[in-house]
Amino acid sequence: MKTDIFLVTPPFTQLNTPYPATAYIKGFLNTKNISSTQADLGIEVILALFSRKGLQELFFQAEESTDQSKSLNAKRIVALKNEYIKTIDAVIAFLQGKNPTLALQICQDDFLPEASRFTQLNELDKVFGSMGTQDKGKHLATLYLEDISDFIIECIDPNFGFSRYAERLGRSANSFDELYDALNQEYTYMDEILIKILELKIDTIQPKLLLISVPFPGNLYAAFRCAQYVKRTHPEIRIAMGGGFPNTELRSVSDKRVFEFFDYISLDDGELPVELIYNAIISGGPFNLYKRTFLLENGVVVYKNDALRSDYKQIDVGTPDYTDLQLDQYISVIEIVNPMHRMWSDGRWNKLTMAHGCYWGKCTFCDISLDYIKVYEPVAAKLIVDRIEELIEKTGQNGFHFVDEAAPPALMREVALEILKRNIAVSWWTNIRFEKSFTRDLCILLKVSGCIAISGGLEVASDRLLKLIDKGVSVEQVAQVTRNFTESGILVHAYLMYGYPTQTIQETIDSLEMVRQLFQTGVLQSGFWHQFAMTAHSPVGLYPERFGVVKETQTIGTFANNDINYIDKTGIDHDKFSYGLKKSLFNFMHGICLDYKLQDWFDFKIPKVMIPPDYIAKALREESRFNTKPTAKVVWLGGKPDTENYTKHKKGNSFEMMILTFYDKKETFKIQTNKNEGEWLASFLPKIAISNSKAYTFQEIKTDFEAKMENFELFWYSKPVTILRDFGLLVL
Repeated sequence: MKTDIFLVTPPFTQLNTPYPATAYIKGFLNTKNISSTQADLGIEVILALFSRKGLQELFFQAEESTDQSKSLNAKRIVALKNEYIKTIDAVIAFLQGKNPTLALQICQDDFLPEASRFTQLNELDKVFGSMGTQDKGKHLATLYLEDISDFIIECIDPNFGFSRYAERLGRSANSFDELYDALNQEYTYMDEILIKILELKIDTIQPKLLLISVPFPGNLYAAFRCAQYVKRTHPEIRIAMGGGFPNTELRSVSDKRVFEFFDYISLDDGELPVELIYNAIISGGPFNLYKRTFLLENGVVVYKNDALRSDYKQIDVGTPDYTDLQLDQYISVIEIVNPMHRMWSDGRWNKLTMAHGCYWGKCTFCDISLDYIKVYEPVAAKLIVDRIEELIEKTGQNGFHFVDEAAPPALMREVALEILKRNIAVSWWTNIRFEKSFTRDLCILLKVSGCIAISGGLEVASDRLLKLIDKGVSVEQVAQVTRNFTESGILVHAYLMYGYPTQTIQETIDSLEMVRQLFQTGVLQSGFWHQFAMTAHSPVGLYPERFGVVKETQTIGTFANNDINYIDKTGIDHDKFSYGLKKSLFNFMHGICLDYKLQDWFDFKIPKVMIPPDYIAKALREESRFNTKPTAKVVWLGGKPDTENYTKHKKGNSFEMMILTFYDKKETFKIQTNKNEGEWLASFLPKIAISNSKAYTFQEIKTDFEAKMENFELFWYSKPVTILRDFGLLVL
């Protein structure tokens, strides 16, 4: 099965779904008729390790080790090794969705061997008490795998991790020395498994170009190990690196030892650089043009960006192609109870992008100087839904994760309308900015189209710092938007930040109070605190003096350069807030301890909260519906009503009336109007139905109504229309 290009994701990213980079590039290569094959070596290594044969070899290796000093937990696992070997294949099949009835056994106390991870259960009984059998089984099976993982880390390979490997070697590696030394050591146990799988694939595929995508620091070591093996055994194969890690970390790489492993390192959008690298390999000539590509010339690392061609537009890059990836082999786990983080590890999601880059592109902590943020290019809604339908047909999966930096509200609206027009059933989630465009009606539309969750950056819940960050939102606005999503039934996750330059202790505590109130009022369901990190390509990293911080060094390393160590002129130790912030959030997410004083979360004195206790509640006062823009689109999500005329008698007068009966998915409801208004409604609602191609504006509806009757505003804000607004008459 010879192929021109072999696309590889090295261990490890996610267990439940493939990282999409290779699928994106393969989709593009299809448009150029360049043959390619792809593999996620991470899931293949995990399945080889977590199998009956894999565990037999693992325990043999551990028992053969010269280091016999094991913890009590490791000794317990060794003593129970036969139980682990007996159950592992069944548990993996269960987590792959192939053996659902095993959940009943897993949920009993005597099926899985238990080590230290299961001690968490005593603390989480309340949290998981209401879980279904399948979910509880997944969580228990996950603890079981994590016990084995702990054993591997202690007794076999300290660098092991389910979603990363030897991540320490890739983080802030300004010098290549440590990684280079590690690569010149004997293979680790995990290396042996990885190389055995890679060897078989290389021998079968025999590619001209091996393209290794490195999204994260935790993929870096394995990427170099793969490249090292191919260089040693198949020197005729050219090897290129791309992906998120080089895009952010290796933009100034100059250590020529890196090119003992890789022939090319390309930056930013990969389509055109990969095509040009491939053309150079095929042509074999001495003079070739490249796009954003590092290579070695005359013993010196050079950066080539001499191709005058522009990058491909999103319309031309093709649909991601998941062919060759073992989609039925991924495993769904439930590691922690954070509802949004669960979505990252449970279930398989097709990855798509609504828009390249970020339409806002101003946040001062973000890498807005780099193309993946800076170059904003939306994809047409019809093309997005074309790709949705194509992926459903090819993968059999109707779950989609739009991996946007921040999905544009207007495009989300058009995508939702297109999904509904085509009458297809999908589930999808994405990342957004909490901006005022997300009205109640838009959130309802997104929900009806299949949106199940959104995540967004609240960052520091302080209006002063949000302005300094240039987030373009206020805490009050965030509260209103999260309310709109929550009330429509969409889960909301907030990214939270502490330790931003010039942030005071008072602002940290007040930010926590804002978060507490968001959970208390029920408009936020999930969150995660991140400590601020200064990166080289963000405004803070580029102009630190504007933000009150000083770089510890101006030296640029010869390998990775992104995370920057800095000194905050405030002198505040933000690290000490980490435990209290995260522990309080864990409890808030489960609706408990919301009445605790914030001091209770910290073992040191904190200042008194300066935020009024009803700040968020006041911000959530009902927004007015009396400010509809004439250009707003009006759509009807319901069906055609049944009508019934009758005469109403009152004080000697008679009135011709109409009852309109509607059939919602959950209930049947009725409205009552005069006959003329009822007839107009019955005839006009089908015109603005979601299935129609023409979209009517509010002004067009008003004009149509007033051609037959008077007092449109009186009618529009009447009780019958208000009821319809609650059942799917949306103004967008």
